[in-house]
Amino acid sequence: MSFVMRAARADDLQALYEMAKLTGGGFTNLPPDRNSLTEKLAGSDAAFAREGEEIEGETFVLVLENLETGDVRGTCQLFTAVGQNWPFYSYRITKLTQHSQELDRTVSAELLSLVNDLGGCSEVGGLFLHPGERAGGLGMLLARSRYLFIASHREKFGDRILAELRGIIDERGGSPFWDAIGGKFFGMSFQEADEFNAIHGNQFIADLMPKHPVYIAMLDEAARRVIGLPHPSGRAAMRMLENENFSYQGYVDIFDGGPTMIAPTDRVRSIADAHEGTVESITLDKGEKALIGAGRMQNFRCCYGARKLLRDGVAIDAQAADLLQVSEGDQVWSVLR
Repeated sequence: MSFVMRAARADDLQALYEMAKLTGGGFTNLPPDRNSLTEKLAGSDAAFAREGEEIEGETFVLVLENLETGDVRGTCQLFTAVGQNWPFYSYRITKLTQHSQELDRTVSAELLSLVNDLGGCSEVGGLFLHPGERAGGLGMLLARSRYLFIASHREKFGDRILAELRGIIDERGGSPFWDAIGGKFFGMSFQEADEFNAIHGNQFIADLMPKHPVYIAMLDEAARRVIGLPHPSGRAAMRMLENENFSYQGYVDIFDGGPTMIAPTDRVRSIADAHEGTVESITLDKGEKALIGAGRMQNFRCCYGARKLLRDGVAIDAQAADLLQVSEGDQVWSVLR
């Protein structure tokens, strides 16, 4: 397999733009807007270039390249700390229980409360794989390469990681959840609000969204039915996150009601199980199937390969060594596939 994950560059703009047009909406981190993508790539370049170890609310953009063709066929992103440039809003599902002595009745109601509890968390997001490549485990390579990047740059990330999954969007490109809540106050469609958020940020939510909790029982059935559910295309991603020890803890996206998954950073399986070692051999014939990453910051690369853990290091196969541009004596991170 000739696919490798690497740091995005400014000349990846056209490829990212073409993929953004295929997302179908509700994909805030990859808007089909050249100016926004140009700014995102510039911010990513600055993040890769910064040498300090403090957490500064940066964005790293990675891309999946087929080295045989030079085509970029996927992308993903890492955010070191959300909520630093503007508040990171979520709805949290809470419960209110009340009792009437006269009626001898206890009633419980679920509420949606607007919170920014998750400010300061790191985030993995922006994952998109070209429809023509959705085979051969490339989606897993995209997703899990982020965790090897975090493991090898642990000082730049927070103690918790979140992942927002796109919520349910109907055949018209609208969101039943948005129509029931946000649409009542903002005078714009879900697609308009989602595009505005992707380009300008969500400060307008703080300005206009009502601060009082919303009783879920007062929403229409279509909205209630989708709260906390991922888009059908995101169900596999949700299972993948659960396999990495992420869990749904009652936080949902303020736009489409999709679930937010959360995990302690050091308990994410691919981070906790990641092995750092010195390459002792690049001629391994048979070994464990693994994801292997190498290089710091803009030189980071990750691919599938074979590894064998040795007493003082690791052996990897020649193709992986070539894709990663490593030789004996270099450091690599690896985790079982």
